[in-house]
Amino acid sequence: MEEIFAGMIRTATPILLAALGGILCEKVGVFNIALEGLMLFGAFFGVYVVSLTGEPLMALLAALAVGAIGGVILVELLKTDATIASIGMNTFALGLTTYLMKMVFGDEGSIRSANIVGFSKLEIPWLEKIPFIGKVLGGHTVLVYVSLLLVILMQIFIYKTRTGINLRAVGENPLAATSAGISVKRYRIISVVVAGMLCGLAGVHLSLGYVTMFTENMTGGRGFFSYTAVVFGQANPVIVMIASFVFGLSETLAYRFQQSGVPVPLVLTIPYVITVIALIIRNVRIKKTKRLIEGKVE
Repeated sequence: MEEIFAGMIRTATPILLAALGGILCEKVGVFNIALEGLMLFGAFFGVYVVSLTGEPLMALLAALAVGAIGGVILVELLKTDATIASIGMNTFALGLTTYLMKMVFGDEGSIRSANIVGFSKLEIPWLEKIPFIGKVLGGHTVLVYVSLLLVILMQIFIYKTRTGINLRAVGENPLAATSAGISVKRYRIISVVVAGMLCGLAGVHLSLGYVTMFTENMTGGRGFFSYTAVVFGQANPVIVMIASFVFGLSETLAYRFQQSGVPVPLVLTIPYVITVIALIIRNVRIKKTKRLIEGKVE
């Protein structure tokens, strides 16, 4: 049981990191489903840089940088149409990373090298002594703990700080925010760029935290799972974290079922079924809220 929950936290980390970026975009009123593409950039360039330097820290910095650059590009694209811009970014990321992978590393279909060093697991002696919790929370990479810490910090930032209140005001009522002297444009640009950096971290965790390699379309829809977690969690960091854990648990169980002989295609549908269920529940909840509001108005 401990192994299942430990696997849940590990597999939920990239989804959670990208979802935290999605929360920022959602709060400022930016429709951003380009999380998938930004994660791909982080995964590829993290592996590429570590293959050149042999330093995971350099890969981490590269993922942050490429995520920020991707965010800047997305800001410019969002001036046209958010949906088209996001789809374009996802398509561009998939095509570019696949092309670069084959151009730089050959046609093997993946990047593998003895020089690629993954993130080391942190051993926390006092934590590992705690029954159950020690086995679940101990022995993860640094990004796992960073993601959990960011949930707490973002919860405080959004709901307890002046900047966080301004950020929410930008998304809820841009005209009122502008009248109050808040720069809507600045808040949106910064939010999208920071979201890109968080997606970069999510991607590099996939390629250097899970394994030490990069494969074509390595994210496998996790960026869309992240956006679903944001929607389902109503952009609340704590609820979004729980939703991310649900996806992490479904992915962990999928691997377990594969080992038990259950047909692979059936197993791989589990996270997508969870996504559909989450969206149905959200839709029902929204309709119920609307009915209550309409009832009060009448």
